[in-house]
Amino acid sequence: MPINYHMLSDFRVEHGPALNDLLSEVLAGMMAAGLVNPDRVSQDGLRVRASAGASSFRREERLKSFLEQAQERVKHLTEVSQAEREAESGTKAEQSAEADRASRREQAARERAARQRQERVERALAELPAVRAAKQTEEKKEQARVSTTDPQARVMKMPDGGYRPAFNIQLATETEHQVIVGVSVTNRGTEGDEAPPMREQVTTRTEREPKEYLIDGGQATLRTIDKLSEAGVTVYAPTQVPRGTKRSQAEPRPGDSAAVAAWRARMATDEAKAIYKERAATSECVNARTRQHGLYQFVVRGLTKVTCVALWLAITHDLLRWIALTS
Repeated sequence: MPINYHMLSDFRVEHGPALNDLLSEVLAGMMAAGLVNPDRVSQDGLRVRASAGASSFRREERLKSFLEQAQERVKHLTEVSQAEREAESGTKAEQSAEADRASRREQAARERAARQRQERVERALAELPAVRAAKQTEEKKEQARVSTTDPQARVMKMPDGGYRPAFNIQLATETEHQVIVGVSVTNRGTEGDEAPPMREQVTTRTEREPKEYLIDGGQATLRTIDKLSEAGVTVYAPTQVPRGTKRSQAEPRPGDSAAVAAWRARMATDEAKAIYKERAATSECVNARTRQHGLYQFVVRGLTKVTCVALWLAITHDLLRWIALTS
């Protein structure tokens, strides 16, 4: 069986369910060896550049123009191909077989590129309503843009303060051995609602409910605190310093639920502050390891393929941790 780029690429990104199951199986083996303790879990987001440039983002009017051009291109190439096949039927004997095959390959490549271009523009137009829905004002909705290279990529604020097309990888890691126990990928720049579904994923993979959950300030919305607390999870996350008031961080606010009030009071204690320090020691360390594995920019496009890469990354990380913890 010939091994080429397309086979390796397809293998890497077309086995999402199998990779998802493999991560759970790796965790099951590590738990059996006593190398995973999901009682305390730290979650953090990692924004990674997408395989799309900022100049590939276009508004609706321009996208429709591109679609018309792409459709015309596909139609033209199809007609040319048909005409060439008809012409070749009378002159085939005068041409060499090698030249004939080369001509057919070139024509097929041109047609394939044209069809792929049309498909990408169509997907970009299909993504436009979702992009507009995320905008807060009508003016911003009208100015919404989508990439023709990777329609599912979104422009996000990166750690260096710049804005670039990216995907947001969410990693949940148990703090005792720094083993990744949950992975998800979104194209949302905000992280306020990411912790509850990740908590469910961790429970499913490990068959144990986390007792303590460490998240950063961007994930610690009041709704998230309530949902995690309803599941019996103790949340450790920084509270916001009140502006223009002398009220302490531990003091409940009007409208706080019992879970939110308890969280505010808890985070004012030295014990909670000490526990929360484990988030940086865990998640930041794991994030650094992903960079060591070369995760600076994706070379695949779309949420499905990017998620496969993220799963490969988590599996590799956990296997390396398994080796390190048992050697």
